[in-house]
Order: sequence, then structure tokens, then C-alpha cells
Amino acid sequence: MINVKINNLKKSTSPYLQQHHDNPINWQEWSQEVLNYAKDHNKIILVSVGYATCHWCHVMAREAFSDKEIAEFLNEHFVCIKVDKEQRPDIDRFMMAFIQETQGHGGWPLNVFLTPEIKPLLAVTYVPVESKHGLPKFIDVISGVKEFFDQKKDQVQKFIPSDSHEETIEEMEIIQSIKHNHLHPGPQFPPHNTLLFLLSYYEKNQDEDLKEIIENLLDVIAKRGLHDHLQGGFYRYCVDEEWTIPHFEKMLYDQSMLLWVYSVAYKILKKPLYHTIIEKIVICLDETFFNHLYFSAHDADTNHHEGITYVWDKEELEQNLTESEYKQFQELYLIEKNFEGKIHLIKKNNHFIPKIEEKLLHIRKLREQPFTDQKFVTSWNALIGISFIQAYRSSRNEEYKFKAISLFKNLLEKHYENGILHHSSHKGQLQLGEFLEDYAAMLLFVTYIYEETGEYKEIVKKFNKKLHGFKQEGWIESKTSDFLQIQASTFDHPSPSSSSLAEMAQLRASIILEEEYDPTEYKSPFHHDFFNLMVFIKNGNWHIIHSPENIDWNLLPANCIQIRSDKTQDCYNLKCHEFKDIKELLESLK
Repeated sequence: MINVKINNLKKSTSPYLQQHHDNPINWQEWSQEVLNYAKDHNKIILVSVGYATCHWCHVMAREAFSDKEIAEFLNEHFVCIKVDKEQRPDIDRFMMAFIQETQGHGGWPLNVFLTPEIKPLLAVTYVPVESKHGLPKFIDVISGVKEFFDQKKDQVQKFIPSDSHEETIEEMEIIQSIKHNHLHPGPQFPPHNTLLFLLSYYEKNQDEDLKEIIENLLDVIAKRGLHDHLQGGFYRYCVDEEWTIPHFEKMLYDQSMLLWVYSVAYKILKKPLYHTIIEKIVICLDETFFNHLYFSAHDADTNHHEGITYVWDKEELEQNLTESEYKQFQELYLIEKNFEGKIHLIKKNNHFIPKIEEKLLHIRKLREQPFTDQKFVTSWNALIGISFIQAYRSSRNEEYKFKAISLFKNLLEKHYENGILHHSSHKGQLQLGEFLEDYAAMLLFVTYIYEETGEYKEIVKKFNKKLHGFKQEGWIESKTSDFLQIQASTFDHPSPSSSSLAEMAQLRASIILEEEYDPTEYKSPFHHDFFNLMVFIKNGNWHIIHSPENIDWNLLPANCIQIRSDKTQDCYNLKCHEFKDIKELLESLK
């Protein structure tokens, strides 16, 4: 039996929850027993959702969640639950949908107040101890929630998440919309899914205006502040529209998606820069994320100061570089104070000075490093595996294919047990519950492994069958005993949504298993572009190659899926054509 009168987070499998184990608040993990306690005692539930590398989560932990007065009020009147959004995408999906519907925006920490029946009362993000920046005091927020609950709890309505932006759209409308709206003012997140869709569209249609948009964006992402020029890899997003100052956390899913994007871009556009970016992302993954599987993230903060590991003083650069090295460095990099009196490195152009950059990286490694969330998330690791295969196909580096196959086997060994695919693990302890994003990402991953090896077709069938179990009227986010069945997200940003992953995985499985499928319609761009990439494939715009043996990817377009077959055939534009041999098939592709 859980003692809800104490903080119970110390033994959690979540590094994020463990970060809050010394708060004076009696935090609990989400569980049916805790929910039952709230219901039996008619207590308001505070659900605080975040993740281990979240800067503002750390700030609130130090401020409001460490305040004695706030803790005493919450402990008396509320049941307080901490949730790691990366462990519970279903709960996060529900809470985020509510705050976006009621406040018009969202973020983390995401603090949602619920009735004992799981009906949301109010949602807020960061709130300070004392009123500042137009934000109220947290004690006033929780006092107001308590007063409202006491007086009007019977008026609270049930909330069911739903997606907006669901209208269908024609292909050319998508392209025109992207051409006119590809950059926007405000914080800049790398548009991974939109870039994947555009690259696929460009390879088929050779639209030069799109090529310019793609190259400009990829070049800016490589050159400016989003890129860790010394270590490789990328930060989460930039806080300004010029891609200058990042939010310094590094997420595994961003490394995965940008490795995927630059790999496809290199295969199609052949720019040497993109090959170098591929190599640098892989080095970053190997050196800072890998331990049999790949860690979730690195914090933005070091010792409570954001970005301090990564930024420089001018004097420090001058002292550590020789005169000629500093001159060379200054020719490539902008040496200007752009982040809290420090220099965050930004390039003038996309050239490289490896020896000097390695020298500075060695110095940087001697500094105190950010916290690493050493949780392994199944879906993110599967995306990394797919990206390794994409990197192999574009660069022909066999090591990348080996990494993908090894990762696939490790995921099966460590996260697939007794027919259950677990969402995450931490220090060998598996998380309970089954989630759509994991089965979708793993099914998608195994379709790529099948293309390379001709093996694992039975696992394709097995995961495809499991995936069908998440389809009701629409996709559901999870199968758990302690939460509602929530309609799965369709928002493809920053990584593919669980439902879009499922649609893509299902399509590729159908192609490999040679099952029938029908064309479908596109959805609005920017919000649904991984889904739109799936539609582009489904509507006949990729080559479905059947051949007795694996064909070298150098000889094939990026827009291609390979199937082992007795016949030699290419299905394209919704028509299939047989050839006498592989040579004749390849001639037809020129």
C-alpha cells in the first residue's frame, strides 16, 4: 500500500521524477491506487508533467515546488502526481490537448488540476512563487483552484482530446502553401517531417523552387546556432527567427530526424556538406548517447545555468588557440557576444576546420557536463535505427547498416519480452504498459531491416498484427490499465506523431507482405507532413521494386522500396511493369 503522506519518487524508473524526490511536496507516481485514493477522499489531483532535460521544469522544481507554504497547502488539499511525458505519452497527450484548447498554447512543465474523476479544471505551465512577468503567484493559483472546486465541482465537464487541422487538401495546395510559408517569425524548430516530404516530392518532380527552399533551410540549420559545431548533433530549437540562440538541450529524436533528413538530402542533392553533417551526427550519437541503446536526452542546463557548457569567452579562445589558429577560427566563426555576455559559436559559412574544432572540443569536454537522461525509449531508438539505414543508403558506409541491425537486435532483446514491447527502460528496469508509438516505430524499423537483409518477415507480420490492436474508430495512444484510451496524436512535429508512424508502418508492411491498399488524401502541411509523406508513397509516387536479390542503393532513387521476389518488377504511378532482368529494370529508371 502506498503512503501518500510522503514523497514517493525516489525509487521511480524516471530520471525526471527522481529529480523531484527531495521536494517537500508529497509527490506520487501515476497509478490506479493513487487515483483511487484521490477519489475516495474527494481530493483535487495536481498532475505535473515534464521531462528530465526541461529547463523550466528545473526552475519550477527549485522555486514553487520547493516552497514550504505551497507544499503545505498542496499536501493538505491535493493529491500531487508527477509524470514523465517521455514515459507516458498518453497522459501528456491528454493534458497537452486540454491546455492548448483552453489557453491556446502549451509547454512544460505542464501543470493540470483534475477532479477526482479525471475531469480537468485548469492547466498552466511555469508559474513563479512570487508574481512576475505578468504571471500570478503559484499559491494564488492553487488557492483559486481549491475555491472553484469546493463551489463548482459539479459543473466541470468531461474532456475528450481531438485534433484540429484535419481537413484534406490537394497535393499542389500543399506545395504552394509550403513555398509561401516555409519560414516564419519567432522560435525556430527544425521542420524534419516537412523536409522529408519536400525531398521526396522534389526527387520525383524536380521543382527548382522547392530545391532552393530545401537547400537554404538545410544550410542555415547546419551553419547557425542550432548546430553544435564542435561535437556534432543539434540542439532542440532556436529561440529567435534567425537561428542564432538555441535552447541547449539535445534530444535523441532530433538527432534521429536530422540524420534521416540530411541522409536523404545527400542521396538526392549530392552536396558534400550533408555527408559531413551525417558523419558528425553519428559521432555525436556514439560519443554522448550510446550504451547498447541510445539515451533520451542531454540537459540544456549545467549546474542550473543554461548553455554554460557550450559557450565561450573571447579571452578563452585567444588563450587556447595559437595566433594562426585564432586567425583561421575568426575567418570562419562569428566571434561576438550573443548569449548572456558569452559567445555561442555560429559560422559565417559551412566550411570546417577539423583540427581547431577538435582542439576546442577537447577543452570543452574538461568542463562540467550537462545531466544526461539515461532512459532508453523504444520508439526513439527505432527512429535512430531507421536513420542509420538512411545514412548507409546515401553514404554506402557499411558501418551504419551494422549499427542499425545491431540496434534492432538489442531492442528486441532488451525491450521485447513475452510478446510485449515495452516503452522504455532505465538501468535495466522495464516500464509497464503498451504504446502505439513503440509498435509503430518498431514495425517501421523492421521493414527497413527486411529490405537490407531479406530476413525478419515473420516479425513484420507479428508487429503488424499488434499494431492493428491499437486501431478502433481511430488510433489509440496506449493500452494501459491506469488511464483512459486516448485518441492518438496526429501532429507531426517535431517528430512523427504516433498515428502517422502507424500509418507509415502499416503501409510499408502491406507493401512488403504484398497486401492490397488504397490511395488516400493529404492533410494540411506543417502539421501533418510525415502523414503526407506516407500519402505520397501510397498514391504511387515511389518505386516498389521486386527482385530476386538486393539491388545496390546507389543504383536506385531515394523514393524506392525493395521487396525480395522471384520476379523482377517495378510498380510506379499505380502501374506495375515486369522486366526480364535487373539490368533492364535499372535502364528504365534512368
